Amino acid sequence: MSQPPYTGRFAPSPTGPLHAGSLVAALASWLDARAHGGRWLVRIEDVDAPRCVPGADQTILTQLAACGLQADEAPLYQSARSALYEAALQQLTTQGRAYPCGCSRQDIAQALAGAGHPRERHGELVYPGTCRHGLQGKPARAWRFLTQAGALVWQDRQLGPQSQDVSTQVGDFTLHRADGLWAYQLAVVVDDAAQGISHVVRGQDLADNTARQIQLQRALGLATPQYLHTPLVLGANGEKLSKQNGARALHLSEPLAALNTAAGVLGLTGQAGPVADALTHWTQAWAERHGH
Repeated sequence: MSQPPYTGRFAPSPTGPLHAGSLVAALASWLDARAHGGRWLVRIEDVDAPRCVPGADQTILTQLAACGLQADEAPLYQSARSALYEAALQQLTTQGRAYPCGCSRQDIAQALAGAGHPRERHGELVYPGTCRHGLQGKPARAWRFLTQAGALVWQDRQLGPQSQDVSTQVGDFTLHRADGLWAYQLAVVVDDAAQGISHVVRGQDLADNTARQIQLQRALGLATPQYLHTPLVLGANGEKLSKQNGARALHLSEPLAALNTAAGVLGLTGQAGPVADALTHWTQAWAERHGH
């Protein structure tokens, strides 16, 4: 069977300008697409509207252009795609794989404590399945995905073999939030499929989402991309560099300097001269390492 044409993507949230960490993910995804002779798309993940900063999308696109990272199509905006997410939720509901949930965070915490299992991972409570068999008189607040038990195993192109039992380690996760917004997991799966994304290259902090997304892909009858998760840039406190912990916006008066720093995180050697020449050199180096 022939392999599908390569299509990759960079999917920033417009909560502020790109910083050093997000440029690493952008550069890696661009290099992977170019090394495979494929297409590279930009998707603006603005589904979480309250966190989005007006104008940040255009700032991000300007920053990418300054670094020579040009997309092959106009950017896609998640905020215009609610009908697709609604259709996916209806499909999952019809299949018995999605259900309404009336639990607040306090309800979940109390249920876990009462069972002697105050389970929490990455600051999130592991949902105990309270509403799996009905709302028990509570009004619906959100919609959840009915996970399947057992370890899900996949191969990451950078990290190697990975495994997670979503049912016990995450629980039935949210598809449509209590505040009326679509959850990241559903939106990203629907959009990756709609855009024909064959390869996902993103930061290692997102690797933990992969098993949830593969379960959703299988339930919706969608293809699973290949995944590669890149090293993270850490802040002075040792945590992932992010807008939340004070990451500074990239200063792109000298784009090559910013690109050299990002390339170094990816294990690529620094370059001098025009940005286009540096990108050509790194594309060749990336093809030798990740081109298969």
